[in-house]
Amino acid sequence: MKVVVLLGDGMADRRHPGYGDRTALEAARTPEMDALARQGDLGLARTVPPGLPPGSDVANLSVLGYDPARCYTGRAPLEAAAMGVELGPDDVAYRMNLVTLLPGTDRVYMDDFSAGHISSEEARAIVQTLARELGDDGFEFYPGVGYRHLMVWRNGRDGARTTPPHDIQGQPIHEHLPRGEGAEELVHLITGSQILLKDHPVNRTRRERGQKEANSVWLWGQGRRPTLEPYRSRFGLSGAVVSAVDLLKGIAHLAGLEAPRVPGATGYIDTDYEGKVAALLAALERGDFGFMHVEAPDEAAHAGNPEHKVRAIEDFDARVVGPVRRALEERGEPYRLLVLPNEDNESTAYVRLVAWLEDDSTRPATRPGAAFTEAEARATGLVVDEAHRLVAHMSGRDRLW
Repeated sequence: MKVVVLLGDGMADRRHPGYGDRTALEAARTPEMDALARQGDLGLARTVPPGLPPGSDVANLSVLGYDPARCYTGRAPLEAAAMGVELGPDDVAYRMNLVTLLPGTDRVYMDDFSAGHISSEEARAIVQTLARELGDDGFEFYPGVGYRHLMVWRNGRDGARTTPPHDIQGQPIHEHLPRGEGAEELVHLITGSQILLKDHPVNRTRRERGQKEANSVWLWGQGRRPTLEPYRSRFGLSGAVVSAVDLLKGIAHLAGLEAPRVPGATGYIDTDYEGKVAALLAALERGDFGFMHVEAPDEAAHAGNPEHKVRAIEDFDARVVGPVRRALEERGEPYRLLVLPNEDNESTAYVRLVAWLEDDSTRPATRPGAAFTEAEARATGLVVDEAHRLVAHMSGRDRLW
């Protein structure tokens, strides 16, 4: 039996004027997910356990079947695993964004957490400069994808309070700078980067083009090396995680799953959906588990672009959910399919889920007229308090309902 999870990051949301006082899922045209809502099991799942930060790192660990309360140490160490950066027991990894800061009259503001979605090639040149000028025996800098990079503090400290830059878009940065244990060293790196990047060749070119400059780094999401039980021993499954972002690739690496590279996968609305679907289906030829993560809805939400978020959801529905379901049906072998966001942008712990637990496509609709929306999910009364049990449920190793 094939077990498949399709995740549209951040699809769930609150009602917003940008969507005509609807949620993005209500505003988007999603016939494929609506069909699952009618024929499958629709409800809510808690992906972020109480007391843990409501972010993609915690939520994706849950959806992939790991209890974050037991194994979560931070976002950056998961990304370090994806990049092949080894962490010793006393080393601390930090997520390092390239960002655009905007000076005001008496304050400095977080203008863009992605530095205008800077390209990986431009970012690599910047990170190489940081490594050369700020790196030493204690601090190491590693280029990643787009604006997402890594700083490792060897024999470092992880007790500082840090803030994700996408949470403070448009806000003054002063009160969100690192505070507490190790904060002095982190702030020194942040301010040092601003001096180095002010007239960096990449920024001079971007300035001439009218593009946003990567004029600072932002350090957050720190943690030490985690340990995950391999998927084969935990669920009896082998397979792959298909994603554009290092966070998911890192979880895959630690879980003993493949993480195929899709050259056109960008993490935004211009991502290569067809290439990702092809990679997922190829992985299902070799194994029995496939997980596809699409970052675009969440990126659009953080950028404050309602139009792009609706477009990302519609593309996810038409170019991922539909083709994958049809491919599974054409193979003629049993499958179970789960479609969901990993978290919502409503500051709640619950997200919407559809578990398609029947491989028989002729199953009659259980809720005629139902749609894949927040309201419809709440109305069913199905609630999964521990989302990390969903994969075990789908693989037959657990029973939730």
